[in-house]
Amino acid sequence: MRAVACQNGNLDVIDLDTPKPGKGQVLLDVTGCGICGSDLHARHHADAQADVLAEAGYADFGRSHEQVVYGHEFCGTIADYGTDTARTLKTGTPVVALPLIRKDNGMHAIGLSASAPGAYAEQVLVEQAFMMPLPNGLSPDVGVLTEPMAIGHHAVNRAEITKKDAAIVIGCGPVGLAVICMLKARGIEMIVASDFSPGRRGLAMACGASIVIDPSTDSPYDVLGDRGYSMSIAASAAGGLKVMKGLQKLPVPWHVVLRGLGVLGVTAPKRPTIFECVGVPGIIDGIISAAPLNSRVVVAGVCMEPDQFRPVMAINKEIDLRFVVGYSPLEFRDTLHMLADGKIDATPLVTGTGGLDGVSNAFEALADPEQHAKIIVDPRSTASAPTE
Repeated sequence: MRAVACQNGNLDVIDLDTPKPGKGQVLLDVTGCGICGSDLHARHHADAQADVLAEAGYADFGRSHEQVVYGHEFCGTIADYGTDTARTLKTGTPVVALPLIRKDNGMHAIGLSASAPGAYAEQVLVEQAFMMPLPNGLSPDVGVLTEPMAIGHHAVNRAEITKKDAAIVIGCGPVGLAVICMLKARGIEMIVASDFSPGRRGLAMACGASIVIDPSTDSPYDVLGDRGYSMSIAASAAGGLKVMKGLQKLPVPWHVVLRGLGVLGVTAPKRPTIFECVGVPGIIDGIISAAPLNSRVVVAGVCMEPDQFRPVMAINKEIDLRFVVGYSPLEFRDTLHMLADGKIDATPLVTGTGGLDGVSNAFEALADPEQHAKIIVDPRSTASAPTE
């Protein structure tokens, strides 16, 4: 079969043997595969990522000298079953799957390991246990967005954001756009999106952002207006003194009243939830420095270089910092059904499609934020450059 492999930073179309599904596995004919930012990073930073993951307990992330077939955001149709499979779905059924597969030497990330070729190919192997049929007649052109949208779903879940909260999304690439879609589906009314690119700001608005800003001229925190956030430690302390004076005038002990208000959630600090979706050095420190006190910062952008921020700033402002990656099987399933039920519209993310012969050109096109956001690779296409 034809596939695109990356080795030493080069993307080449190669011929591979037809995959054979093993125990519990299913072979899919690929109908589409999204190009992920992880693929763009891995092309030139594979060894750095592999070193980090090895330290974290996964030693098989593809390295630069290895031949790795990328592609983990895929949709396909069932072509064949391996042994010990239920075969409840007919051949030709459109499906998606979590990009994880078991090999003799353990579990592997499909499309990010030399041992688990991905879906920049005509066919890909998946685990039946991780495979899900497209529900409600969902088009494969939309189903292929399940995996990247599940990233946004997980980030919003980890944020524990509520409808009364405001959200700020820093960076409107595919991850930021997925977060915006999921915030909109969650019922968040105030969604501020910040990006230097006019094109990306337009996509953010199409995905459901309430306000879009150019950070070179405006602050995403200022546009929130007066929502009760505290921007000053001194002002926060003065406010606390005012409250204490008022409580001490009551006929009951102040601490009893304050404790009761705490149980009711009245005394919880007001704060925005900020999603960092850029992944370049300096962004986290910039957010911590400029954000209101008590802000919750959810880091979804993957920074491939060493970074630093000032803990003393985060401490004094009591910033809640959370890092996110991936999703659970339930989040993946729920994302698929949200797409099928029309609860989220992820179609603005897709700005182009192309064939296997056009993958290298697609990688180059994605370097321009004004040109593309998400490009889908269709192995059936003969296009050598991404088309709208």
